[in-house]
Amino acid sequence: MIPTWLHVLAIVALVVGVLSALAILVDTRRDPQHMAIMNVVWPITGLYAGPLAVWAYRRWGKLAAHSRAMPAMQAGKPMPSKTETPHYASVGKGAAHCGAGCTLGDICAEWLAFLIPAVAVWLGWHSIFSEKIFAVWILDYVLAFGFGIVFQYFAIKPMNEDMSPGQGIVAALKADTLSLTSWQVGMYGFMAIAHFWIFGSLLGTKLEVNSVEFWFMMQIAMLCGFLTAYPVNVWLIDKGIKEAM
Repeated sequence: MIPTWLHVLAIVALVVGVLSALAILVDTRRDPQHMAIMNVVWPITGLYAGPLAVWAYRRWGKLAAHSRAMPAMQAGKPMPSKTETPHYASVGKGAAHCGAGCTLGDICAEWLAFLIPAVAVWLGWHSIFSEKIFAVWILDYVLAFGFGIVFQYFAIKPMNEDMSPGQGIVAALKADTLSLTSWQVGMYGFMAIAHFWIFGSLLGTKLEVNSVEFWFMMQIAMLCGFLTAYPVNVWLIDKGIKEAM
């Protein structure tokens, strides 16, 4: 049985996440980011990181808003986001950028497999996996990979106007494949703990997609994904494979 305190905590965490995402969304509508894809990345980050995402957006994300970027560019100066963002924050933005695509893909995959169970069957549930979660993870990765590459493409291509679409896709694959894979590893790891141990063994119940507890666990899983993707982004950026944001 799920304790009442956990149920209430899950509701509060999800409400805070949604409100944080909306707060960021409203501000980006008023003062858009210079890089358009970040108008999507920051609100999605708010869904799982809540007030932490709002703080990071106000502290570093606003440096890349039109209100700060355009005056600098018109004066022939570097954008504040390039000169005032410390390395560790640039890495964090890179990881969150990757994570936004992963988060969107995971949300779509989980609901698709829940609403259409046959999808999980097609991916090996019953035939290969006794647990549905493993089959759904395949779909999670496929959609997360797809969204992640799209997000990375629209970060790279606008900064390289002479780059062809094909070159942009290749660059996106190089920059994001390791990052999004490491993110998914962290997410899968925590969701396995939540599914099999916390809910399966300790609470003796199933962690269902249509429950607030599931999405509360996913919020934590995304933070774990950020932690596992962060060192990979350090390496990618330091090696010049991925551009600092």
